[in-house]
Amino acid sequence: MKTYNFSTAFIWVILSGLLLSAAVVVCAFPTTLTLHRAIPLKDRVELSQLRAHDRARHGRLLQSIDGVVDFPVMGTYNPYRVGLYYTNVQLGTPAKEFNVQIDTGSDVLWVGCSGCDGCPTTTGLQDVQLNTFDPSSSSTASVISCSDKRCNTGAQYADALCDNSNNCAYQFQYGDGSATQGYYVSDVFHLDTVVGNTQTYNNSAKILFGCSVSQTGDLTKTDRAVDGIFGLGQQSMSVVTQLSSQGITPAAFSHCLRGDDNGGGILVFGSIVEPGMVYTPLVQSQPHYNLNLQSISVNGQALSIDSSVFSTSTSTGTIIDSGTTLAYLAEGAYDPFVNAISAAVSQNVRPLLSRGNSCYLITSSVNDVFPAVTLHFAGGATMVLKPQDYLLEQNSIAGAAVWCMGFQKIDGQSMTILGDLVLKDKIVVYDLANERIGWVNYD
Repeated sequence: MKTYNFSTAFIWVILSGLLLSAAVVVCAFPTTLTLHRAIPLKDRVELSQLRAHDRARHGRLLQSIDGVVDFPVMGTYNPYRVGLYYTNVQLGTPAKEFNVQIDTGSDVLWVGCSGCDGCPTTTGLQDVQLNTFDPSSSSTASVISCSDKRCNTGAQYADALCDNSNNCAYQFQYGDGSATQGYYVSDVFHLDTVVGNTQTYNNSAKILFGCSVSQTGDLTKTDRAVDGIFGLGQQSMSVVTQLSSQGITPAAFSHCLRGDDNGGGILVFGSIVEPGMVYTPLVQSQPHYNLNLQSISVNGQALSIDSSVFSTSTSTGTIIDSGTTLAYLAEGAYDPFVNAISAAVSQNVRPLLSRGNSCYLITSSVNDVFPAVTLHFAGGATMVLKPQDYLLEQNSIAGAAVWCMGFQKIDGQSMTILGDLVLKDKIVVYDLANERIGWVNYD
């Protein structure tokens, strides 16, 4: 029986009250991934039209950047459709393509390995064909042994252990109870760099990534199955860290996820420079992208929440995570937040309770009824949330819209997680070199 180390990574939390699940790179030449919807639109807009629309929009963002790498990336934040973003990466020689979920809440890029137990072979995602990686089929692949000095750096929050074949092994347990285990491989990661939107040339680098031989839990489900996880955390095994340490890319990446019905967005290896960008320091010595959230205001009025509710430790604090679909408030902040929203709209809405979740029946524009919410961070940075950044539209009743609270509570925990619900329609920059995260609204 093979023995694996147990490592932990945070990707998503699923609340049974809602049918929701969690979703979500660098040198002289930043890497850009273009995001598109994973399912057909109601009006049957072709993906080629969306890509053309996105490229025009991305050009405005990237006009000051000399080179980009453009990957065909699919997905949407909408939890009633797919609830994740994923991209294609090319690994090995000859290059083979894999669809992997974009996740800033974990560190390791891993894909299913040939012979994997529990890895889905089909998926409900549109135009996606699942693949597995076979190290013996790549002329540039090498399996990492336990004696390799890189083996210990490959572990997340624990020392790496060996399997019975002396391979450097891993096991990741995710927040929803699913898990994957396998071993580390070194092989070529391919980048197609576009210069001036007219010329393309191939770039590549050797990286370490995981080759999973077993999956359990939700990772075995076929409805939104992909080939693996693209961890974009800040630890040593992250592709961001690996490429920047080789001098191939800068220690920064950015994303902008569109929140309109057409979906789409952009993920860039490098920093997007946009007027109005504000930054707050990363909390140091934390495994995730932890920020120092200090207070919350509703309609300009600070909520009465003890500052200790947002204090940071290994299991508390505020995390910004593109791999989470919704947003979650620490237990001590949730009730004051929901109560303040409900009080602000009490004269204009009919409150509802849907499977334990606070909902509101409204007959006018959500922007005319619900207040702005402001998150206050260390260093004076603020993030202003529109109603669509903390509410989800579910359905309608007799012509009236039903909007439900998109912020959820994690019972018994003091963790606040800002997922795609909050991050959409904003440029978010992960500036690892300067240990800070920045954002600005971008429609």
